[in-house]
Amino acid sequence: MIYDQILVRYGEISTKGRNRGLFVDKLRENVQYVLRDFPGIKIKANRDRMYIILNGEKLDEVCTRLKNVFGIQSFSPVVRVNKDMELIKESSLKLFQKLHAQGKTFKVQARRADKEFPYHSDEMNNLLGGHLLQNIEGLTVDVHHPDLELKVEVRKDAVYLTCEVIKGAGGLPVGSSGKAMLMLSGGIDSPVAGYMAMRRGLLLEGVHFYSPPFTSERSKQKVIDLGKKLAGVNGQFILHIVPFTEIQQLIYEKVHENYAMTIMRRMMLRITDEIRERQEGLAIVTGESLGQVASQTLDSMFTINEVTNTPIIRPLISMDKTDIIKIAEDIDTLEISNRPYEDCCTIFTPAQPKTKPKRDKANQYETHFDFEPLLQKAVNHIETIKLSSQDENQQNVFADLF
Repeated sequence: MIYDQILVRYGEISTKGRNRGLFVDKLRENVQYVLRDFPGIKIKANRDRMYIILNGEKLDEVCTRLKNVFGIQSFSPVVRVNKDMELIKESSLKLFQKLHAQGKTFKVQARRADKEFPYHSDEMNNLLGGHLLQNIEGLTVDVHHPDLELKVEVRKDAVYLTCEVIKGAGGLPVGSSGKAMLMLSGGIDSPVAGYMAMRRGLLLEGVHFYSPPFTSERSKQKVIDLGKKLAGVNGQFILHIVPFTEIQQLIYEKVHENYAMTIMRRMMLRITDEIRERQEGLAIVTGESLGQVASQTLDSMFTINEVTNTPIIRPLISMDKTDIIKIAEDIDTLEISNRPYEDCCTIFTPAQPKTKPKRDKANQYETHFDFEPLLQKAVNHIETIKLSSQDENQQNVFADLF
């Protein structure tokens, strides 16, 4: 193995003041969970950097998982060397030899975070560059577009050498901004909204409304697969599946067709808010984009929001559909969302849903029947699934349906 450690650089965490330690601890906890099935790994985190000691574990697999962890700006597989210039020169040479540097171009970029180290950055650049040129045949300098770039980071504890910087996911560590419920429909928008909310540090649990026999087991599996994609961010994702058939049928029996969608969304929001309270969450996240469909006009959201004073977070509110689709492609949820299995929001769709519903009218329709017992029944019969991005058994639960 060329490298023995991974050096993790923080992103926005670095701008935090006295609370930085809390963010670092949460990031360390998330990284440890994502890498939980690599028993040899040891993680050390301080105020400025995190170090993942591989102890023989597979570098490529560890790097693949780290790319999805929010709170990491970038990371590099590194060689750790004691702060002795001769050792640094020899370790740099060994690194280039293992990377088959003969005939390639290179540059050295040293950074001296420890100002007590006796060599300045430019001195290290010259000393290390000269040593490499003398000992590797055909190696030449190219400071603009080199084949290899030796990065040298001098810190208090040691010197770290690398030739690779891997971009991280950025954002804040999941869980550092609190917990919220994600209304996960199975469409394109809601998993993208969940991903963006998690990037701002929210720990999410999904809430999905399931209406058999009008929605199939395939539609349920689609949402489970989307949940597993979101689990890839911090290793796990809890999904609450709400039985919604009775409520939905009653709405379409008791409520005028034009207002059925509005009342349905109000009922969903009430149930989600109840789950949020039970799970000690502080907000609800939705995939709504302003004006995209009838239930997402400003009038509709004003009327639907009446049933709760819980903060509703809408990460996609000002985004175009094409932008949302692009993100869905990037996070690998688009293909799953496009599976042709209807969710409860698309069945019983009225021909002309109200785009400017009124609160007093919605409240009037809700007096036609006492929905509260059915809402409590739905909440009390929720199916809760703990999903993991690494759980192969969960992937095969409905395998016989495909």
